[in-house]
Amino acid sequence: MSHDPGRASAGTPVSVGTTVRLRELGFRQDGQEWIVGRVDGDEFVAVPYEGMRAIRLLLEGATVEEAERRLHAETGAEFDIHDFVRTLGELGMVDTAGGRPVPGGPARVPSFSRLRARHVRWTLNPLLHLAVGLVIAAGIVAGIAVAALRPENVPGWRDLLWSEHGTLVLVSQVAVGWTLIFLHELAHLTTARAVGVPGRIRLGTRLQFLAVQTEVSGVWLAERRIRLTVYLAGMATDAAACSAALILTAVVGPHPALSLIVLTSLTMLATQFLVFMRTDVYFLLQDLMGCRNMYGDASAYFRHLALRMLGRPSRDPLAGLPSRERRNLRVYTVLLVVGTAICLGVAFTVTLPVTLALLSRAVAGLLSPSDPLAVLDAVAVVLAVVVIQVLWARAWWRRHGPRVRRVLSRRPMPATDAAESR
Repeated sequence: MSHDPGRASAGTPVSVGTTVRLRELGFRQDGQEWIVGRVDGDEFVAVPYEGMRAIRLLLEGATVEEAERRLHAETGAEFDIHDFVRTLGELGMVDTAGGRPVPGGPARVPSFSRLRARHVRWTLNPLLHLAVGLVIAAGIVAGIAVAALRPENVPGWRDLLWSEHGTLVLVSQVAVGWTLIFLHELAHLTTARAVGVPGRIRLGTRLQFLAVQTEVSGVWLAERRIRLTVYLAGMATDAAACSAALILTAVVGPHPALSLIVLTSLTMLATQFLVFMRTDVYFLLQDLMGCRNMYGDASAYFRHLALRMLGRPSRDPLAGLPSRERRNLRVYTVLLVVGTAICLGVAFTVTLPVTLALLSRAVAGLLSPSDPLAVLDAVAVVLAVVVIQVLWARAWWRRHGPRVRRVLSRRPMPATDAAESR
């Protein structure tokens, strides 16, 4: 989430006597630096005291030259505010420069836009958190009691096959799964919205997985207690749902719906600990370990090590970071590489062959139909596989497409084409 303040962009015109009007920004002190960004955006910059002072001077109406002169008089620092403003413009934080509007990126409509902070401020009430904690504790006790006194009532995978009709089994799993996912993401959204962060629920990707994600990057500007609450809200909701189902199981006995809630909740909780992806636990660890872009920095460090192993020159991307953060990032790099390798290995050796076998069987059924039910089953399988893959590809391209286009645009052109382009 940090950016280099010296990076310039030609998109923001800055000339002599330019007055800059910044968009509505939020600030948070982080050690010797300040985190600055738009609450409704997803780009943030870490700036030193001089950068924060420069922003305050610009907000007071000083021109770029006046701000630079006053900053030098106050601190003695040579701080290039021209380049600094260009970088802020690149990050969508500048509204106008010299009276001319600066593009700030497309407006992002938040999910449940009519939901205001005053409507959900109760989600940050410590009494609510205590109540949720008590429910989770009671659920753990109930689960232990059921396992000790009535082990046959402990939910197991066979409970998922509660009906002879596969359609009913599938529909029930989808209904419970998507309900819990919605509640999980809604917990993130409402706790962030309680402090004025808009937030959006959307589809995203985590390696080969299609995932529902809530974008609440603006929570970076809130105090740590709020940030941790937002990170943990989804998992707390999962744990509370699981606990409630375990309590009901202990009181009224086993039921397919209760078993399905328990197993689905536990699966959702377990996946959050796959910290080599950007899961809830990942963001929690990133904050507690004092890192600002743990995934991006670790990826850059791994590329650096790979280039060094190949004998190619490379500058250590962690060289300028504090020693504690460097140490944490090196440990996380190991988790990132090993976890990603295992996850992709499972995808190529298990998931992909199973999916292709299922798809080929369905296609064969369509080409050689035996009965109407078999045809309907084959059509349902093909549609399900195709829809999921299309959604994954669309979500992946939305996130990585701009980077791919930038890489392709820098690719050297063939000699004949280059000559023609001149």
